Amino acid sequence: MFARSSLGRIASQRPTLGAAPQNARNMATLREIELRLKSVRNIEKITKSMKMIASTKLAKAQRAMQAGKEYGSANSEIFQHTPPETPSKRKLFVVVSSDKGLCGGIHSSVSKATRRALAESDQADPASPVMVIGDKSKGQLSRVLGQNMAMSFNQIGRDIPTFADAAGVADLIVKSGVEYDSVTIVYNKFVSAISYEAATVEVTTEKLLKESPGFRAYEMEDDFAKDLAEFSLANAIYAALVEAHACEQSARRNAMDNASNNAKDMIGALTLQYNRGRQAAITNELVDIITGASAL
Repeated sequence: MFARSSLGRIASQRPTLGAAPQNARNMATLREIELRLKSVRNIEKITKSMKMIASTKLAKAQRAMQAGKEYGSANSEIFQHTPPETPSKRKLFVVVSSDKGLCGGIHSSVSKATRRALAESDQADPASPVMVIGDKSKGQLSRVLGQNMAMSFNQIGRDIPTFADAAGVADLIVKSGVEYDSVTIVYNKFVSAISYEAATVEVTTEKLLKESPGFRAYEMEDDFAKDLAEFSLANAIYAALVEAHACEQSARRNAMDNASNNAKDMIGALTLQYNRGRQAAITNELVDIITGASAL
């Protein structure tokens, strides 16, 4: 008697307009989790592939960096013996970056170092010109140092930089007509496979070379100081390019490794959530079946 009256009340209750059944809501939630799991798994495949590619490129970049450091050490030895008599105030900042992203804080590192150097008025003139190699740092510096931007370069360093790339940049700098007393190259210094730091290197101009006591002690031809200044600038830019390229590949590998680990953690959390939801849906269906059977 009580069972018949209960079944009658259940049959007389009509579903609320617009309200979805509980099982439908659970299935919709499970479907969303399943789609998200599929998306995260695809992202993990991409990041793992990019990590493998960056690891291969890093090995080549490190070999090129070791060869390029010889150019930088030769420059340093020359300028150690030819210190200028008066420190230069109007410096030309050449910021070494790249056109690609997905490599951590590589670009913001040199951008911050350039802003700090310009903010220190005792070291540089606040109106010193800035030239940028790479579109990423160009976009960052243009927002805060737009009035200092003199020239920018792109499509350099897509592969391992060569001395021809550095010589082309140096030639454009010399022919740009920008007035400066010395050149300061801002680049990322390779510390290890997992770390880097912003560094600067000074390059002396033709005028300061002629005025330095070390050069005035010798008789030289008129074009000697000019040729040496241009060649030294190309050497310094090449050494900075290859070292910055190695830092970029190292940072990209580390960034993709972190992204792969984060995707793996997210897959684990979503799988656990999916299994719990699926188990809850099965439990609800069993409860409905048992309740219905007991009501009969």
